[in-house]
Amino acid sequence: MTQITRPSARKTVEAHDPAGTEHGISGKGLKTGQLGLLAVVVLGISSVAPAYSLTSSLGPAVNAVGLQLPAIFIVAFIPMILVAFAYRELNADSPDSGTTFTWATKAFGPFIGWMGGWGLLAANIIVLSNLAGVAVDFFYLFLAQVFGNPDLADLTSNKALNIATCLAFVALAVWVSYRGLHATKLVQYAMVGFQVVVLGVFIVMALTHASSGDTPTAIAFSWDWFDPTKISSFEQFAAGMSLAVFVYWGWDVCLTVNEETKGGKGTAGKAGTTTAIAVLGLYVAVIVATMMVAGVGGDGIGLNNPDNQSNIFAALASPVMGPLAILMSLAVLAGTASSLQSTMASPARSLLAMGHYGALPQKFSSVSKRFGSPGFATIMAGAISGGFYAIMKVVSENVLNDTILALGLMICFYYGMTAFACAWYFRHSVFGSVRNFFMRLLFPVIGGVVLTLVFIQTAVDSWSPDFGSGSEIFGVGLVFIIGVGILALGAVVMVIMARVRPGFFRGETLRKDTPALVVPE
Repeated sequence: MTQITRPSARKTVEAHDPAGTEHGISGKGLKTGQLGLLAVVVLGISSVAPAYSLTSSLGPAVNAVGLQLPAIFIVAFIPMILVAFAYRELNADSPDSGTTFTWATKAFGPFIGWMGGWGLLAANIIVLSNLAGVAVDFFYLFLAQVFGNPDLADLTSNKALNIATCLAFVALAVWVSYRGLHATKLVQYAMVGFQVVVLGVFIVMALTHASSGDTPTAIAFSWDWFDPTKISSFEQFAAGMSLAVFVYWGWDVCLTVNEETKGGKGTAGKAGTTTAIAVLGLYVAVIVATMMVAGVGGDGIGLNNPDNQSNIFAALASPVMGPLAILMSLAVLAGTASSLQSTMASPARSLLAMGHYGALPQKFSSVSKRFGSPGFATIMAGAISGGFYAIMKVVSENVLNDTILALGLMICFYYGMTAFACAWYFRHSVFGSVRNFFMRLLFPVIGGVVLTLVFIQTAVDSWSPDFGSGSEIFGVGLVFIIGVGILALGAVVMVIMARVRPGFFRGETLRKDTPALVVPE
């Protein structure tokens, strides 16, 4: 046994070196023992951002599957929870802030592991830019409601002002994240609690309006909404799945902070599955209430009205909540702002791990001595996400919808890879017990296969500009260019890194027999 003490670490971390192995996974200098189970669950819910996820995705999802909206959200949850089991198994064996990057490297080798890490980074960068964009919309809507001046809401259409405001939100999120998880935790308790309470109020008021008959678009509840067999084609099913997968995404941030939790192995794994289940219940309730009051038509507040689809709650807040509509604006603004800040933890810690193991320049492995946070990686994550939003905003006015669809591709890619990594990494023990067979083989493989099929179908469909907003570059749909193009870019960067920093790619810093980090309980 060797003891490895980093100058910036607050505790000594032990790494166990088995016979024949010259190295072990060492601590990265992160401040340990900061978060308990409740704090990690709150962080996970914040990263999922229920109000933001729903207001951004309900319109496109209804456009894909119509009345089967509840069905597709429930079906999409199945691969999510199966992948969550894979995450929990891998985290119990090898808790590491690199998550997919580290686990896929140990299972499949450095090249596949590097691409898994890139997929995770790409998904987070895309969603960070999208979060900031939605925050801008609701910020100016909130100002319009406060000052009673509808013209203020139109300021979001000013491209220069929109981008400048977005960058300000990103900078604020970077500042809080840089100060470490303690500052993050204090922000999240208040914002997540407020967001959930307002969604609860919305559910009650929407059901009240729907049952009273004072809303012309209202429709009666039907159990048929929960029947996925009524979705007319696999293309529609895949599009709906890609969008629905997006709304559950974010719970894996619970695992990226596993080196900083109390009892990292157990706490982080439990928090991930708890977050996913809690979000499912909230989503089903909101979706049913929204469908009953708004309907799925194209008129008024109908969910298929093109004017409503990019931001459902902005359209429904006043008709449903009346003078309390400002609370919904605040809830989405709080949700996007808190998620922008909590989601920053994931790419920052992934970049930290990739730098730590030599897959990226060493500068990414630097940790703030004062706050015990991945300082340089956090700044870079914010800079890249802000720059990505600015570029996409110039390219397409429909950037929010297109990036959400592209995000589904990224999520399917790296979640699926993690699921398969679990099955392969534990392949010698899967028949050791009934539990191992289900948790390490059957569940991960099913989840991985489903996500892979959705990824392939979405990639094929997104080649056409008709998939998404209709934006295109040289006749190719913007969704395909964003999603598949970013993965291709990752392969190029990987080749460059393999030449510049060959140690990782030779298996000198991380391989299957590298012993796991012992996380303090």
